[in-house]
Order: sequence, then C-alpha cells, then structure tokens
Amino acid sequence: MDLGIKNKVVLITGGSHGIGAATALKFAQEGCKVAICARDQGKIEKVIAQLKSFDIDALGVSADVFEKKTPEKVVKKTIREFGTVHILINNVGGGGRWGGKSILDTEDRVWQEVFHKNAMAAIQFTREVLPFMIAQQWGRIVTVSSIYGKEGGGKPWFNLAKSAEISLMKTLSMDPKFGRKNITFNSVAPGAIMIPDTGWEKEKEKDPEKFHKYIDEQFPLGRMGSADEVASVINFLCSECASLVNGACISIDGGESKSF
Repeated sequence: MDLGIKNKVVLITGGSHGIGAATALKFAQEGCKVAICARDQGKIEKVIAQLKSFDIDALGVSADVFEKKTPEKVVKKTIREFGTVHILINNVGGGGRWGGKSILDTEDRVWQEVFHKNAMAAIQFTREVLPFMIAQQWGRIVTVSSIYGKEGGGKPWFNLAKSAEISLMKTLSMDPKFGRKNITFNSVAPGAIMIPDTGWEKEKEKDPEKFHKYIDEQFPLGRMGSADEVASVINFLCSECASLVNGACISIDGGESKSF
C-alpha cells in the first residue's frame, strides 16, 4: 500500500527506543525524512544509524523535555535541517510506575512531573509545529496516550496526563482553522507493550511463572503487544489513506481494555 508520505518530514519525540524508535523506522521505510529527540545520545546514535540504512535523511537531537526551551530548540533544529515539519508524533512520556501506591503517599511533584512529561510536552511541541503545517496546508499530529487515558485503572496521576493528551487531540481536531488546512489530530492508546529494559521485562524476569499466568488471565490474545504493532497504526494515521480520520483515539491493545 502506498501511504503517500514519501519525503515528508517527521519529528518524533522520545524516539530513541520502544514505540518511538519503532515508529521512526516505519517512517524511514516509507522514504520519509526523520528527526528524533531523546535524552540519551548513545541511544539516539544507534537509531540514527538504523534510519540511515534505509537511505533517508535523519536527524537526532539530544534534549530533555523538562528543560523549558526544549520544544522550541528541537523544532528549530529540525526546520534548519529539513525546512519544515509535516508530521509530529508526540511520543515522549511515561510515569505509569512513578509515585506511591496511593494518592495519600504521593507528593505533588510526581503529579506535576508526569503531567509535564506527557501532556505539557505534547502541548508545547504541537504549538511549535502548527505554524509550519498551517503555512504548507498539510499536517499530521499523533499523540501516544494509553488505554489508561480512556478508562480507570493504573495510577491517577498517569491517567490524568494521558486523558489530557486525548482531549488535546480531539479538541484541536474540531477547530476549522486547522481542518481546512488539511491538518489532522489523532491519538493512539496502547495497552501493555513489551519493550526491552522496561518495567514489564523486569516483572517477567523477577517471577516468570507468575508473569505468564498474569498474561494468560488478562490478555485475550495470550500475549502483550509489540512496539512495531503500535508503530504500524501510527504510520497509517499519518498517511493519505487516513485523510478522514481526525479526532480519533485508537486503542492498540489486543482487546485488553474494557472501554468501548
């Protein structure tokens, strides 16, 4: 299938591992120019080497979203390198395991940091790229939320931040001044995704038998998802094939979640 996005410029936040890196590689396979940002320079360089193996232009920017000027800095570097941004993937985030077991033993700092790393980063990067998308009359913005942005469960500070991301995309999608410029806003809500060097892998290593029993009981497909499976949906949402998809939040969870 021709997705119609060859030579588009893509910016992916948190693009050095997991869903972000898998998404970057999917866009590289489509012939896009890809920029990623993340904190770890070593991981960035590994992904950039993989991207360039597809004979495309790639840019890696070392940046921390907790630093005030990061969104502006990253977008400016991308613009200097590639001239514009056609597609933004708001992937940077996390914090689902931060804090204590209860709201009563979790301080305000955790709420603020989780919200900033997820929702505020999405807000700030979106604000930085929109002027370029408006000028070129084409753009795609996809924000990586979570099934816990759509239903209860998990930790409330994480749910709050992920719900805000979905709300941001839906609200912007309803604004005609963006829609009439062929700019769409969507979110994806992954369920449990097995990513190396993350909490799920540690749980598996700690007690394999307990872990496999949990998977068997909780997951209709009998397995967790992969970063590549999430990346495929993101890739499609940014394509010309998905030009009518605007304001959607698509669950990518193998039936794990309980919401409609």
